[in-house]
Amino acid sequence: MTAQCEVCFRQCRLEEGQTGFCGARENRGGMIIPKSYGQLTAIALDPIEKKPLARFFPGSMILSVGSYGCSMACPFCQNHEIARPADVPPTQYVIPEELAKAAVRLKRQGNIGVAYTYNEMTTAYEYIRDTAKLVRAQSMKNVLVTNGNVRAEVLKTFLPYIDAMNVDLKCFSEKAYREVLSGDLPTVKEFIRLAAEAEHCHVELTTLIVPGMNDAEEEMREACRWIASLAGGAGREIPLHVTRFFPRFRMSGGRPTPVRTVYRLADVARETLEYVYTGNC
Repeated sequence: MTAQCEVCFRQCRLEEGQTGFCGARENRGGMIIPKSYGQLTAIALDPIEKKPLARFFPGSMILSVGSYGCSMACPFCQNHEIARPADVPPTQYVIPEELAKAAVRLKRQGNIGVAYTYNEMTTAYEYIRDTAKLVRAQSMKNVLVTNGNVRAEVLKTFLPYIDAMNVDLKCFSEKAYREVLSGDLPTVKEFIRLAAEAEHCHVELTTLIVPGMNDAEEEMREACRWIASLAGGAGREIPLHVTRFFPRFRMSGGRPTPVRTVYRLADVARETLEYVYTGNC
């Protein structure tokens, strides 16, 4: 029986036993299930600044977990071994209750909650939702690191439990999003808009500057004008991380972004936004 996945703009129609583009969702018995649910490939206690979040509980630590799969296919992916694996990578099955308990045990080491990161964990958004409820019940924080390539209907199922997120705004070109990144800019923009309007959720954005793809000053200005317009103009206070690209994955033969380019584009962003940070420089 054919079934349709609803997580991202692609809305894969899958036959029985078929896995979607993301590699993490499967048609099983006519239902789309997250086969990566609870299957963790990485777990670590990280500084909150590594997410990156610059203005959310600075100096704290957060239990960070990742699984496998991704709804996009960036040719410069930093974590392609788990985001776009040829085969399912080795995993450890951790149910939501166990992860929430681990977060509580790590309080004495400065842990404030759980971050869903490393791969695109919204491909198994049910795990985020189920775990985040339990973490919230312990008066701890939930952080999401995401590409934002998630349909609004799905976002609304877990957004009430997310305290902070960093969303990749990879560029501001619909053409580049579709042809280079296998994503959808309108979907990402709607995701960011809804998150920014949620008063309980702290939002920061990251743009990785890739030479030849998104390093034009006017594109940065256009993106920042849009960011500033969010939440009735309060978007000007959304922190933006402008970060340096290093060759990885299918772009391993390229060159890193010149540091001066990152600084120049950060200065352009500061024309509009209050909080702009540079990274990887």
